[in-house]
Amino acid sequence: MTTATNTPEILAFGEAMTLFVAEAPGDLAEVERFQRRIAGADTNVAIGLARLGFRVGWLSRVGDDAFGRYIRHALEAEGLDCRHLASDPAASTGLVFKERAEGGADPHVEYYRRGSAASRLSPDDAATVDFAAARHLHATGIPPAVSASCRELSWHMLDRARRAGASISFDPNLRPGLWASEAEMCDTLNAMAGHADWVLPGLAEGRRLTGLETPHDIAGFYLDRGARAVIIKLGPQGSYYRGCLVDQEESFEVPGIAVREVVDTVGAGDGFAVGVVSALLDGRSPREALNRGNLIGALAVQVLGDMEGLPSRARLDELEADQARRP
Repeated sequence: MTTATNTPEILAFGEAMTLFVAEAPGDLAEVERFQRRIAGADTNVAIGLARLGFRVGWLSRVGDDAFGRYIRHALEAEGLDCRHLASDPAASTGLVFKERAEGGADPHVEYYRRGSAASRLSPDDAATVDFAAARHLHATGIPPAVSASCRELSWHMLDRARRAGASISFDPNLRPGLWASEAEMCDTLNAMAGHADWVLPGLAEGRRLTGLETPHDIAGFYLDRGARAVIIKLGPQGSYYRGCLVDQEESFEVPGIAVREVVDTVGAGDGFAVGVVSALLDGRSPREALNRGNLIGALAVQVLGDMEGLPSRARLDELEADQARRP
């Protein structure tokens, strides 16, 4: 029985896939050994928030197969509430293969997701979700790109969360190859961003979606459409904020955190989202939120895997305390 104490306070939804990461650099066609992991921007953020002690509910579909069971067990081991994770007997779990890149380069990734269980998500999958108990919804631009029914689910989740009074974060997470056209992608994701409180694009994403150049103008585009704050990822340079989460509108940039070695860039933006969303839900200031986003994003790129670098609450507390002691 669902009770007020175990109902998820944060909702996340989307596509989870089984990931195979090459153990050695080189063309995927030549690689013989892989490590099995989990992939999915939405799951990365859900896992990151769960590691920080939030009660996170995950809504998705996996195949009724070994890979689907692996994903379910892995997510439950991370502390996610998977009551809304369905096993679909008519479709398989999506797979993704990632090369081992060198020198901090973005790795080549190949997806096998067409017709997957997650692509069959629809508003019916959210029929039993208790939106009234939700404090926050995190959404990205990936589900609406995967299929028409997933797009319907995205709109449903945004609408129900907004009507229930939950805060909403939205990361565009562009996947241009999944859209029928550039115009459809931009129109859809910009409209969805207008339903969110906190919009988190990368700078290149913001330029592509809005046609504007500067972080200030990109942020203004979304503020004019209803967002309360826009936090723009600037890569190693840090992040930019413009919004009105306190008494009046403010804007500023927070410098990035230097890392000794970049091992794997995939998941850096998701780590940044974990930092920003968790800090704002913790009641931290916008500046503190961006600093935490930069910090967790930096952790994410220093390990192999999409979410392996996301910290526990105890580890995050240690890192933030260490930062506070520095001159």
